[in-house]
Amino acid sequence: MKDIKKITSFSVDHRTITPGIYVSRTDGDVVTYDLRTRRPNCGDYMDNSTMHSFEHLFATYVRNSALGDRVIYFGPMGCQTGFYLLLRNVGREETLDLVKGTLRRIISHSGAVFGASEIECGNYINLSAEAARSEAEKYLDALESSENTFEYPAGLE
Repeated sequence: MKDIKKITSFSVDHRTITPGIYVSRTDGDVVTYDLRTRRPNCGDYMDNSTMHSFEHLFATYVRNSALGDRVIYFGPMGCQTGFYLLLRNVGREETLDLVKGTLRRIISHSGAVFGASEIECGNYINLSAEAARSEAEKYLDALESSENTFEYPAGLE
């Protein structure tokens, strides 16, 4: 299938990616951020409950933030190593502050996961606030202990 273009995310050398935040692509005024919570292909993948729970809490909190009207999408990567966040007209530093603030809100979250009912979710019994809090703590630690250039590391030769 020589006429099939490779999508942008397949053009990144996944052997070099570490936990962090990266610009995956820019489409006009919408930026897709790669919120990578773990190293790809290293055997440490999010289980479905963690990924699902983190998604419910992060999506709810980020859409209820001061920049909520600029959030286009938030959701998990199928490879279970992170999430995509699409924002309109938000700068990099503002994005980093938004992500860190949202993680702090998840860490301090008490009570049930938002949307944890049969009416609101297609798999509501597979949610754990504790799993989401643990994921948020690890990811916040990673973001605070690195430079966050928003650029993917150079590929290996």
